Amino acid sequence: QVRLVESGGGSVQAGGSLRLSCAASGTTYTSYCMGWFRQAPGKEREGVAAIDSDGSTGYADSVKGRFTISKDNTKNSVTLQMNSLKPEDTAMYFCAANYFRPRAVLNPGEYRFWGQGTQVTVSS
Repeated sequence: QVRLVESGGGSVQAGGSLRLSCAASGTTYTSYCMGWFRQAPGKEREGVAAIDSDGSTGYADSVKGRFTISKDNTKNSVTLQMNSLKPEDTAMYFCAANYFRPRAVLNPGEYRFWGQGTQVTVSS
């Protein structure tokens, strides 16, 4: 059973930075497409960034230029570097993985495996 474990959430002031990490275990498959999603209270889960095993990436318009996703295929891990954080980035952030690149990489409905989430809070 694939298990995804996130770490690195926390509280930061606007303009600050946080780095989220996610590691996959319980699998020998290393070519997952992996992504980060977030969900704020009362809102739907939305895609933030995704990266395929070949390094191709996709970002939500709201985070382009501020967030960077990277992947280590040898460690089956994915990292989200978040800079210039804004209060509207406050949400629970989830790591997700899929065996192959979904048609819509930022569509949460197309990912099979999910972590439990890590909270990110940005204060103004």
